[in-house]
Amino acid sequence: AALNPWDVMLCVSGTAIACENALVVAIICYSPALRTPMFVLVGSLATADLLAGLGLILNFVFQYVIRSETVSLLTVGFLVASFAASVSSLLAITVDRYLSLYNALTYYSERTVLCIHTMLAGAWGVSLCLGLLPVLGWNCLHDRAACSVVRPLTKSNVTLLSASFFLIFLIMLHLYIEICKIVCRHAHQIALQQHFLTASHYVATKKGVSTLAIILGTFGASWLPFAIYCVVGDPDYPSVYTYATLLPATYNSMINPIIYAYRNQEIQRSMWVLFCGCFRAKVSFRSRSPSDV
Repeated sequence: AALNPWDVMLCVSGTAIACENALVVAIICYSPALRTPMFVLVGSLATADLLAGLGLILNFVFQYVIRSETVSLLTVGFLVASFAASVSSLLAITVDRYLSLYNALTYYSERTVLCIHTMLAGAWGVSLCLGLLPVLGWNCLHDRAACSVVRPLTKSNVTLLSASFFLIFLIMLHLYIEICKIVCRHAHQIALQQHFLTASHYVATKKGVSTLAIILGTFGASWLPFAIYCVVGDPDYPSVYTYATLLPATYNSMINPIIYAYRNQEIQRSMWVLFCGCFRAKVSFRSRSPSDV
């Protein structure tokens, strides 16, 4: 088959995603200090994005080297499960941030650890089920009229995936609004205690709200076009529309390590330890709160 430039770009994107997130997974596994619940969530996100990157590479290889319906279904199912786990991990991180502010006094308890592990188990379980649907028969290989803009997924399948994404996006939007309210309330309480709002408090509050807006804006800008097109698009439309909306969605997995991992001081220190030993590995690191991740 002729080499499609869009497939090449997806493969290149998958390679970058896999390399970035493999480094994050290696750092978290290498550093015993990064075994706290919030870093477990970051590790889950990095693992999901790593699998998504590998899935994009495998999809390219099998599309042009081994052309098989079975392999195609397995690859598509693998990609669906990986990206679903990535989005679900983002939701879990948002919930964790909210809990760290809303229940600050009881956050560092065994109950929180159990809650986070339960969230991750549920997220990966649901993602695995969504990935198995095409393999178990929910596909359009034998009924082209049922195909969606993403072959071999059916229209009902992508509608379910899109509806799940819209629900997760709305939940994240609501939680981040609540987080902004809590941050502003804390800043106001500090101002009342000190009788005035200092410039540093104002800058910190503004920076925190701006960071949350960037996180949610990046997530929405990456996935919303593809999710909307999956609902309103028709399989008879040119495939370039699917590629043009799918490619930005993959960029979210490329940006996630920068937002949630590489900006964190503990991960930066661990990176130095891993590569050049500039710090002793026995140095203990302690994150201030999940909001810093």
